[in-house]
Amino acid sequence: RMLTRTPSVVAQVFLLLSIVLVIALAVIQINQQQILSPGLKYGIVLDAGSSRTTVYVYEWPAEKENNTGVVSQTFKCNVKGPGISSYESSPGALAKPLDDCLNKVKERIPVHLHKNTSVYLGATAGMRLLRLQNESAANEVLASIQSYFRAQPFEFRGAQIITGPEEGVYGWITANYLMGNFLERNLWRTWVHPYRKETMGALDLGGASTQISFIPEDPEEHFNSTLQVKLYGYNYNVYTHSYQCYGRDEAEKRLLALLLQKSNASANVDNPCYPQNYNTALMMKDFFGSLCTQSLRPANYYPNQLVNFHGTGDPGLCQEMVSLLFNFTACRDREDCPFNGIHQPKVKGNFVAFSGFYYTINALNLSGHFSLDDFNSSMWFFCSQSWAQLRFMLPKFEEIYARSYCFSANFIYYLLVHGYNFTAETWPQIHFQKEVGNSSIAWSLGYMLSLTNMIPAEGKLIQLPLKPPLFAGLLVFLTATALLCLLFLAYLCVVSHHRKNIPRVEHIFIPE
Repeated sequence: RMLTRTPSVVAQVFLLLSIVLVIALAVIQINQQQILSPGLKYGIVLDAGSSRTTVYVYEWPAEKENNTGVVSQTFKCNVKGPGISSYESSPGALAKPLDDCLNKVKERIPVHLHKNTSVYLGATAGMRLLRLQNESAANEVLASIQSYFRAQPFEFRGAQIITGPEEGVYGWITANYLMGNFLERNLWRTWVHPYRKETMGALDLGGASTQISFIPEDPEEHFNSTLQVKLYGYNYNVYTHSYQCYGRDEAEKRLLALLLQKSNASANVDNPCYPQNYNTALMMKDFFGSLCTQSLRPANYYPNQLVNFHGTGDPGLCQEMVSLLFNFTACRDREDCPFNGIHQPKVKGNFVAFSGFYYTINALNLSGHFSLDDFNSSMWFFCSQSWAQLRFMLPKFEEIYARSYCFSANFIYYLLVHGYNFTAETWPQIHFQKEVGNSSIAWSLGYMLSLTNMIPAEGKLIQLPLKPPLFAGLLVFLTATALLCLLFLAYLCVVSHHRKNIPRVEHIFIPE
């Protein structure tokens, strides 16, 4: 009897142990799994502007929010030298200045991720103008960039000339993204869409073009001039317009051309927008060489002929000359058409003004947002200074910029007040800003965000405490052990039951 009880106890212990171990293994495997983020992804955008090229490196977690990456800027590098459109006659010379920045970029991105890092180059108004002027030269510049990037370790996604409206909308996306108008973190540190948050308008001033983008009061009414943007699962109808030849540099070339046209002496010209006592000699091709000033070229145009410009520092006259750069008569006093015959809905809400807007405001010693009166008095004071005094007023003194800030300020005044119809009441809603946190406000981030909509999200990698084959093997072994123990116990039960019945039968038939 003792002998049958021992195997039974052993089998029961083994059965219990197997069940406990199966349950324990399952609980550990489920609860102790670690969700590993697939890590970071990187993207590189080259903003090839008319005056210079800037390289931006962006990173985002490889699992994404509603199909759009949560992107942040980790590195920025200004390529030495002028914009890519200046290389029309020597496209091969583009490689060297790009090398300096690209070598720094390679250090910033882990080597094993280089081949999976996409590079995009977007060229703006400088190249748009070059393409209109000389299409084959523009194509050669882009081809030179293509061949340069084919030799790089990154995945090159092409060099393209983006349109004015695209540039405007990408700038709008960047500004609102950085201000947290598309996504914000809630109490549980997860990303959510902000409740009833208003978007901001965007004002961008480049070297060759300027853009205005915002959501109008009634997008339906302005259906023809709005673009639909989808981000984080939401749709936005954005009004945007890009004014070619109204970038800071091209506008100044048009001013110099007008001054020469109005002057009797073709070799010496007074410029009321240059500081008092500032003199410079420019070649005719420096300002007449552009498509934006072609119609103003004199009959006797000699590209290399020198013209002496003499600064008179006259704010009133400067303003008068700047007003001539805008065609206010084309609209025939229609309210929704400020200048150049272009339809524009009424400006609404807060705006962020970046790029050239910011740099000029900064030179006037203003920042953030301020009244129109403050702007006008600062501009008047700045424009009345002599060239010698400006050296002490500017935080960073570079001749080519310093001589032009007075013109830029007047141009910004005319563009915003008479061009876009900002008033003394709505002017303080414009915030002049260069960056948010460590990220620059530029169209390149919006471009990256739109492109990450097309970059598929990666699933989260789940790391389990036990490798699946080991877990399965243990599960099979323990289940088999439990089943064998059960069968053995069942067998013992049957045997002991049988034994109990035999003595009883024998007892009945014992003879007396």
